[in-house]
Amino acid sequence: MQERTVSRPPPPRPALSTQRVIDAASRVADASGLAGVSMRSVGRELEVEAMSLYHHVASKDALLDGLADWVFDRIDAPSASGPWRSEMERRAHSARTVLAAHPWGLGLIESRRTPGPATLRHHDAVIGCLRASGFTVALAAHAFSVLDAYTYGFVLTEVNLPFQPGESAEDFVEDLGPITDLYPHLAEMVAEQIVGRDYQYGNEFDHGLVLILDGLEARFAG
Repeated sequence: MQERTVSRPPPPRPALSTQRVIDAASRVADASGLAGVSMRSVGRELEVEAMSLYHHVASKDALLDGLADWVFDRIDAPSASGPWRSEMERRAHSARTVLAAHPWGLGLIESRRTPGPATLRHHDAVIGCLRASGFTVALAAHAFSVLDAYTYGFVLTEVNLPFQPGESAEDFVEDLGPITDLYPHLAEMVAEQIVGRDYQYGNEFDHGLVLILDGLEARFAG
């Protein structure tokens, strides 16, 4: 006697929540950039009607606020109990890693007029770490600004370098052709820093960060 196959209904979808909507929006942004994020595209990612999202996220602006918080939630916040220099260094490396993985965050994280709790908590932690170490309010503000400008700017450059997959910096400069006569200083730097040295632009991050931290340390000590 032939055994009957009993079809089972598919498992129910997890209930929608604000966090699930924001997580889905981050996946859309990873795939299509920030311009691809809409209530409709996030609804498609979750396999629900866009209108159902409004029960959890009030508007497109609220969705973007949530995405900014999503980014800051993933960046290591400094601790007020640690040495300010190592804490700022740790935070800068974490921010670089997170933003390189989600470059759409570069144009978003400092642009929101209604920042969420994770954003505000992160900013407060940065200032709190510097103030606990003895920075004045003004110097803490300057340090915060220059460290973020450097980190965000570096990532923006890094993710937009015109290298082809698998192409090295040396391959790239070779394709530029002879530059010795027209651009002698550039040629000197290429010869000393790139040719035959397995040069990686990403390694410049630590050198620049040390220069900034050295400058802040000197100003703080003074």
